[in-house]
Amino acid sequence: MNSTNHNAPLLEVRNLSKHFGAVRALNDFSMAVRPGEVVALAGDNGAGKTTLIKAISGVFQPTGGEILLRGQPVTFATPQEAREKGIETIYQDLALADNLSIGANIFLGREPMRKAFGFLPVLDRKAMAEAAKATMGRLDFHVSRLEAPVSNFSGGQRQAVAIGRAVYWDAQILIMDEPTAALGVPEQRKVISLIHQLKAQGRGVIFISHNLQDIFAVSDRIVVLRRGVQAGERKISETNHDEVVKLMVGG
Repeated sequence: MNSTNHNAPLLEVRNLSKHFGAVRALNDFSMAVRPGEVVALAGDNGAGKTTLIKAISGVFQPTGGEILLRGQPVTFATPQEAREKGIETIYQDLALADNLSIGANIFLGREPMRKAFGFLPVLDRKAMAEAAKATMGRLDFHVSRLEAPVSNFSGGQRQAVAIGRAVYWDAQILIMDEPTAALGVPEQRKVISLIHQLKAQGRGVIFISHNLQDIFAVSDRIVVLRRGVQAGERKISETNHDEVVKLMVGG
């Protein structure tokens, strides 16, 4: 980290718009995420949350406005470009390969090769296993059988694998789409504690959830979207569930 201004935003979205024909899915929307900060995005279905994260992560090209990473304007033609710049999105389906181990999932699509006998590239299983161990250790996450297929793991453990993959590739901004939705309470707690770990590591997290309980448990700020515009922004310490719901529904 450069020492200039630790509180400068990692990610800033300025006046972002995305129109699909006549539909303004996102209109003139602005927000920022600082290092070690969790910003929750709340809003009903159709409020523009998905459009926003797809614009930030390179799935959609914005119609207008700009995205800045550490103060520098960026454009992403593809999600791959966003990832290379340190923005990882963890969607609800996690995009894990069930039949593969944690290590193989961390390297999915970017497998480490080593040359066997000097010429044939082979998947470096040892490197994968070591990466899996180190990464999961950093998240204070321990499973006895690292080489087991991830289909053997619980929902919370699978979420940890998806987060671990992002951390391994040094994501600075993690966008988490409904990470606690399909989980029981103990598992939800595990994910909340994983997010606290990411915070402590100085990463920025955008947390999308319908669960206000979880939002209040983990976020520093909440930004509410309604019909593609920013309906309000509050520090979690200065708001409550009722106010957030009012912002979501309007009035």
